[in-house]
Amino acid sequence: MIRAISFLFLISLCGNAFAQNKITTTKTANGKLKTMYERAARIASLGQFDDAIEDLDKALKIDPSFIDAQIEWANVKYQQMKLEEAEIGYQKALALDSIYEPNIFYSLANVQFDQRKYGDSAANFDYFLKNAPRISPKRRANAEKYLANTKFAAEATKNPVPYEPKNLGPNVNTPDAEYLPTLTADGETLIYTAVRKGQEDFYRSVKIDGEWQPGKPIEAVNTPNNEGAQSISGDGKFLVFTACNRRDGLGGCDLFFAELKNGKWTAVRNLGAPVNSPGWESQPSLSSDGKTLYFTSERKGGKGGKDIWMSLRQPNNKWGTPVNLGAPINTSADDQSPFIHADGQTLYYMSNGLPGMGGYDLYFSRLQPDGKWGEPQNLGYPINTEGNEGALSVSLDGKTAYFATDRLTAQNGVSAFDNPQGKGTTDIYSFELSAADRPQPVTYVQAIIFDAATKKPLVANVEFVELGSGKTYASAETESDGEFLITLPAGGNYALNVSKEKYLFYSENFALNEPGTMDQPFKLSIGLQPVGTGSDGTATKPIVLKNVFFETGSAALRKESLIELARLKKLLDENPTLKIQINGHTDNVGTEPDNLKLSNDRAKAVYDYLTQNGIDAIRLRFKGFGEVVPAASNETEEGRKQNRRTEYEILR
Repeated sequence: MIRAISFLFLISLCGNAFAQNKITTTKTANGKLKTMYERAARIASLGQFDDAIEDLDKALKIDPSFIDAQIEWANVKYQQMKLEEAEIGYQKALALDSIYEPNIFYSLANVQFDQRKYGDSAANFDYFLKNAPRISPKRRANAEKYLANTKFAAEATKNPVPYEPKNLGPNVNTPDAEYLPTLTADGETLIYTAVRKGQEDFYRSVKIDGEWQPGKPIEAVNTPNNEGAQSISGDGKFLVFTACNRRDGLGGCDLFFAELKNGKWTAVRNLGAPVNSPGWESQPSLSSDGKTLYFTSERKGGKGGKDIWMSLRQPNNKWGTPVNLGAPINTSADDQSPFIHADGQTLYYMSNGLPGMGGYDLYFSRLQPDGKWGEPQNLGYPINTEGNEGALSVSLDGKTAYFATDRLTAQNGVSAFDNPQGKGTTDIYSFELSAADRPQPVTYVQAIIFDAATKKPLVANVEFVELGSGKTYASAETESDGEFLITLPAGGNYALNVSKEKYLFYSENFALNEPGTMDQPFKLSIGLQPVGTGSDGTATKPIVLKNVFFETGSAALRKESLIELARLKKLLDENPTLKIQINGHTDNVGTEPDNLKLSNDRAKAVYDYLTQNGIDAIRLRFKGFGEVVPAASNETEEGRKQNRRTEYEILR
């Protein structure tokens, strides 16, 4: 393999000697040479590259100083992707005259970039920008962009990131194309777009014992038209996707949705205005709490061609007017395929407007405390290459990324880039993200709600509140199966309240700001007790108020307790004949008399809150039990934590 000599090295030896060479141009060429050149240029424009090279070789054999023929010869070689020959051809043209056509430096820099000769490429882009006498604004912008790419690529290839992509296997990937993977929060269901007989449809695969099962079409959503570019909610019950040229569309491509209710998908509906517009909308990504929709659009008001926009779900459940994410996410080029992780603050997307390896690269940005997006970070080489990288999605734990490509070998998860120009069909792969590129930890709460007496599933209201801010993080009503799944990001202290008319409410606390709380998801079975007595006539069991907190060693209520206490008051307001007793309990740390007094004082603090907020004292009692009725062993900190509790029970 011949290594081309950098033209800048030649300049350093010869100075301006090249400009003094006698050259032939199309203006000075004789009739025969000019005819040969014009014929070659014409047939090259028609894709007849070999015939064009034959004519240009003949012309250059007759007159080796025919610089326009030499430039065209290099251009054709570049179109054929014969990069080394194209590089030599441009250098020969510059050797004839270094100032005749400054754009040669631009072309030479590009062909060197494509060969990963980043140092030479950067030098020639830089020389072009500094010395070309007249550069159009568009070409200058491109040259500056490519120069930034060469500098980035030079460093990125010297410092590759760990990358071992694994093919998802034949149950998902077929000889046809599969792409745009998205997963449910539990990582057990994969929704993806597949091409079958030229038709784009949705397929669904579930993981059993660590293996993806054969993908099956989602027939209730698929139509004879194309469907693709989808996002699935964390619980797998809300699918938003792209469809084009529909009768009920507002533009060429719109966002549509379907919901999984009682095990069946509803009819597909257009998401409507203002999300959809007469422009092009596609590539949705729904936040885990279902409140924010990110998508790509070419609508008016953007910064470039394709931009990333967001819309907030309103209290009436409709979507608000989309807002452009602006800089630094969107550029003057194309920015698309957003994926918002369940942490709510890490956005992955693809762009060809930021420094990268060339084409579309994958980036991520983190939402800052001030509500602005941080500077995008390139995922690095070899995740990003000279080609176009596709959309990315990331598992709930942030460790595994899923993407589709046609550039990797499908055997044994080999990560070699055997297809730099793109060929064959597209498969779905996974790979482990480096620690620096991962989102914040996220877990999920999955539960089934049922009648504690009959064991039948219940339709109930579910609400998660972030105790630090007092704001509702997520709320939902379960379906007839009584199930729900909610994702919770690390760092917060969350209260769960499950309520239903004529039932005692259930509460739970998830202190995800404590070490070790993100290791495993929370899977709960929640039996709601009917108000009053159980179905067998016995009194209901005491209900622990898991979000009532006191200062250490004190009966002073912490402010985080007010949310749960307000729910207890609401229960009493809605059931005016209900009478309860507040019970206080402690662990065994300290003396028994002290613990008895502390538990009694804490029970009274709850009693006082209720009476001071309008509940008749005749309906209330309080009692402290100290350490004598433990709920768990006092031998561990976790057990002692469970024993320090406040509860209420129904009085008969």
